[in-house]
Amino acid sequence: MPSALQTFGLPPFTKGVKRLIIVNVAVWLVLFVARLTVPVVAQWADYYLILRPVAVVFHFELWQIITYGFLHDPHGLSHLLFNMLGIWMFGSQFEMDYGKRRFYELYFWCIGGAAVTTIAVGAFGMFAYHQMPIGLFRVMAQIWGTATLGASGGVYGLLAAFAILNGNRPIYVYAIFPVKARWVAIFWFFISFVNAFNGSNGVAEFAHLGGGLFGLIYLRYLPRYGLQTAASEGLFGLRNAYYRWKRRRAARKFEVYMRKTNRQEYFDEKGNYRGPRLDKNDDHWVN
Repeated sequence: MPSALQTFGLPPFTKGVKRLIIVNVAVWLVLFVARLTVPVVAQWADYYLILRPVAVVFHFELWQIITYGFLHDPHGLSHLLFNMLGIWMFGSQFEMDYGKRRFYELYFWCIGGAAVTTIAVGAFGMFAYHQMPIGLFRVMAQIWGTATLGASGGVYGLLAAFAILNGNRPIYVYAIFPVKARWVAIFWFFISFVNAFNGSNGVAEFAHLGGGLFGLIYLRYLPRYGLQTAASEGLFGLRNAYYRWKRRRAARKFEVYMRKTNRQEYFDEKGNYRGPRLDKNDDHWVN
């Protein structure tokens, strides 16, 4: 029997989505309370956990590539609520189709990809602006010293994945007008692209574009069964290659020993024992 949410065309709260939302809300509440009671804790989180390209590149604070996605605007709920709504709307379907592990993998891949895009754009802007001080490069260079926070990069990655996998599914705009998912995604990415080069709205639009790009890469160009499976297969492949090398090495040593004792035993190219060589004129040859 469908739930009440599904009756109104809304996705269910899958386990992975629910946990991710709970963690994000809990972090926001803890920092909100900390700002009222222990401001030093909130200041420490703002300084060390929010994404700052300068800190990542020059101070190797690499954890910021992930931690910034759990922090949201402390001065209002809209930033947090819209991101959690996006995770729920677009993440639940992906988790139902591919499982909790793949959902987490896609989400954090896009969070990290959005951070890497932000850092790369800021670094390029700094370099290009010194060479050619025009407005476009100035906007990009500003990112280098700007703090970025929020789960929007992951949300835009989930949106891109939803549009690729469910492009014809209708999304009800204002709960009235049905619009295909692919057109909703194209609209939001177009808005982010335009605003990214405007630089006046204070939103990390390049992070949105980076998250969407990495969502596309995840679905189109990475191994079909996910990064974890591909990595484990690669490790097992390296382990097996090492053991094959050891067998071949041992086989060569054994063949040297056999030749010294006038024996005819041999091994194949993989190091597997094949027994004595048999000549066609040998009495034991069977045709």
